[in-house]
This record gives sequence, structure tokens and C-alpha cells, in this order.
Amino acid sequence: MDSHDKIPETCPHCGRKLTPWEQVLLSVDRALMCKGCWYRILLDSSDIPRTKPPAHHTFKKGDEK
Repeated sequence: MDSHDKIPETCPHCGRKLTPWEQVLLSVDRALMCKGCWYRILLDSSDIPRTKPPAHHTFKKGDEK
């Protein structure tokens, strides 16, 4: 599933269509204020799948220095 699938295209409160730029901001910040009705659109961070950290950032027991 693509994380873009969870980004709404319209305001859930007033139905105003979000611009592509607003959708990008919402996907990054997970929060946006609708310009039409001033409704605060918040995405639940548990709805967006997290990616695994790169292999060089993972530590095994005993690797700490």
C-alpha cells in the first residue's frame, strides 16, 4: 500500500478540494489547516506505514562503542 493512498484529496469537514501542494504538505507534516473552513486536518501517524531504517543505522547487541 502506498502512503499517498492515506492523504485526503478534500477537506473532511467542508469538502473543499486540497491543492496538490497542500496534499504534499499534509503528507510531510501530517497536519494542515483548511483555507475554506479553518478545520485542522490531522493524519494519524499510525495510519501511515513506516519504513525500516537503513541497514547502516541498525545496531546489534555488542556493537555499541
